[in-house]
Order: sequence, then C-alpha cells, then structure tokens
Amino acid sequence: MANQFKVQVLNQISQIGLKRLPAESYTVGKEAGEPDVILVRSADMHSMVIPPSVKAVGRAGAGTNNIPVKDLSARGIPVFNTPGANANAVKELVIAGLLLAARNIAGAINYVAGLDKGDEALEKKVEDGKKQFSGCELAGHTLGIIGLGKIGCLVADAAINLGMQVLGYDPEITVEAAWSLPSHVKKANSIDEILKNSHFVTLHVPLVEATKNLINAERLAGVRPGTVLLNFSREGVVNLEAVLGALEAKKLNYYVCDFPGKGIIGNPRVIALPHLGASTREAEDNCAVMVADQVRDYMEHGNILNAVNFPNMSMPRESRFRLAIANANVPNMVGQISTTMAQANLNIHNMMNKSKGEMAYTLVDVDSAVPKKVIEAMGKIKGVLAVRYLPLAG
Repeated sequence: MANQFKVQVLNQISQIGLKRLPAESYTVGKEAGEPDVILVRSADMHSMVIPPSVKAVGRAGAGTNNIPVKDLSARGIPVFNTPGANANAVKELVIAGLLLAARNIAGAINYVAGLDKGDEALEKKVEDGKKQFSGCELAGHTLGIIGLGKIGCLVADAAINLGMQVLGYDPEITVEAAWSLPSHVKKANSIDEILKNSHFVTLHVPLVEATKNLINAERLAGVRPGTVLLNFSREGVVNLEAVLGALEAKKLNYYVCDFPGKGIIGNPRVIALPHLGASTREAEDNCAVMVADQVRDYMEHGNILNAVNFPNMSMPRESRFRLAIANANVPNMVGQISTTMAQANLNIHNMMNKSKGEMAYTLVDVDSAVPKKVIEAMGKIKGVLAVRYLPLAG
C-alpha cells in the first residue's frame, strides 16, 4: 500500500538513514499529520502532545531523557534508541579530552590567542610563557573508567594502546561488553576505588535515578589529588557544585565535559565542549540508519530491537497474518490472548511472548485473516495496552 506509514521528524536526521524507509510505504517529513512514527534526536518531547496515532518513537542516539518513556509505555508504544552507533565518535572525543587536559592545551591556545602578533618580543614571550603549560604524557598514567558499555570498552582499548594503565568499574556489565573488554583492564570493586587510584577518571553511564549526582562531594573527598575528571556521559551524573569545590581545593586538576553549564563557563580549570560527542557525519549516519531499520522492522513485522521499554523480540514470519500485542506483565495474559483466538476459530501457527520489567510483548502468527471484531476484543482484555494487525499483501 502506497504511503502506508507517516513518519514525523523532529530534528535533522541523516538522509542516509531516512532513505532506508521506502517512499512507496513511508511518508517522511517535519509536518506529518497524525504520524505513525516520531523520529527524534535532541528535541524535548516532554511538553509535546503526542498524537493517538503514534505507534513508535525512534531516538537517533543512545539517551532517551528527552522522551516521556513512562507515558509512552503506558500507551504500549516502544521507544527505540541506537546504543553503540555513536560509540567511536564519543571514544575519539574522550581521547581528545584526555590530551587537552594532560598537555594544558586549552590554556596554551588561549595564551597564544592573546599575544600581539606585531610585538617585537613575540618569540621571547612564547618561550617564557610556555613554561606555565608544561603537562604530562598519558603513557604510564592510570585511567579509571566508570561504566563499561560499548563506549567504555572502546575508550579502554584506546587508552591501553596509548600506554595507559586502565582500571574499570561497572556492577551491571553485560556479557557482550565483558567479552569486548580488553584483558589488560583491571577490575575495581567500587567508584571510590576508581577515584582513589586513577590519574584520569572518565564517566560512561546513563542518566537514571541511580546515577544522578553519582559524582558528588562525598565521593570527591576521596579523589586522588590532581585527578582529571571527564564527563562525556550526561551532565546530571555529576554534581557541578561539588566539582567546582574540588577544583578550587585542587583535589581536581581539570574537569573536562561536553556540557557547558552556567556555573562552569569561564572557569580556567574547566574544559567544556558544546555537546560534540556524537557530532560527526559518521555517527549521525550510523544512528539514522540504525533507528530507521529498527522502526521499519517494528512497523512492518512487529519485531523489536533496542527499545528501552520493551523486550527484544524477533520472530521469523511463518504466516501472512500477524498480531503484535503490547500488554502489562501480569499473569494469564497469554492464556487470554489464546482463548480469544480460539473462540474466533483462529489457529495459532506460531507465538512468542517476552517481558521486560512491567512490560510484556506478544507476537502471534495466525493461519488465516483476523477479523476486526477479534482485534477489538483483544484490545478490551484488561492489561492489553495496544494491538496491531500486520498482514502481508497476498
């Protein structure tokens, strides 16, 4: 069916990704009325009225703090993201941050910019001035990494290749991340151990309730004097007042971050970048392609990969007729779904059900077409949040 799905784009999304949505099935634009899908990067959706027509939200990036995930979950709407798609871009910026701080490059650049190019004593001033920017080499120093996901693992590998010692901490490390972690990384048992034993500390954790103000005054009291703290994760994982206090007390030598907050701009010991972590052509393309592919597979087949609020689920098609059902993770949901099918004399060819927290998701392939009244009856089951019928053209 031509232009079957409408996709509203809230930010500039790479055309390389958008072209993965075929024009004969998808209408894509900023002003799409009654959209089936919303694609977003940084736009704040919390104050936005999200139309009843929306069936999926895709974030071309990893963090979803700008999306009302809880509200969308209550409506049975998955929120997709793209973990790892911008990991290399962030890794390279972290390494740049390490070098900026280790060699006092930001201060040195500002010093040179303030020189008078017509001054006859220019050469002498350069030679005299450079002494104040003497730094250190990364090799032989210890980098502490808090959070060992895709980005953390890449940073660890790059740091080891630069000759650094690496100490890592992540109580919730995944099996996949553990396999990716270089064998030279030493395991720390706590954040405090990282702060006490590292010359440089870099943060790579999501901003959730448990990580808000993760680095605070109490933790910074135990930091190794002269440490450089890098935050290319989220602003909220660091308490800025505590960081400024640690800088003033010379507990921290530099704070390097991707979030130029009001309280830190202009501080000579803060190197703040304007949220450049994923701002590369390659990262934007990777994120766009990944989110477009995930959304398309969901819209056309009901499969889910990388939804922050739904379980991953992929079921090969064994029938032209498929139902996708989002429901609360409560007992007897599968039984009620099966009973509704049986009462309509519909034969289930294949069925899969998975859960994630309070959310559950069911895919059902049926041997024959599903009448509208059966879909409506399914939607009236207590606990069912959304029902989608996904028949293939015959």
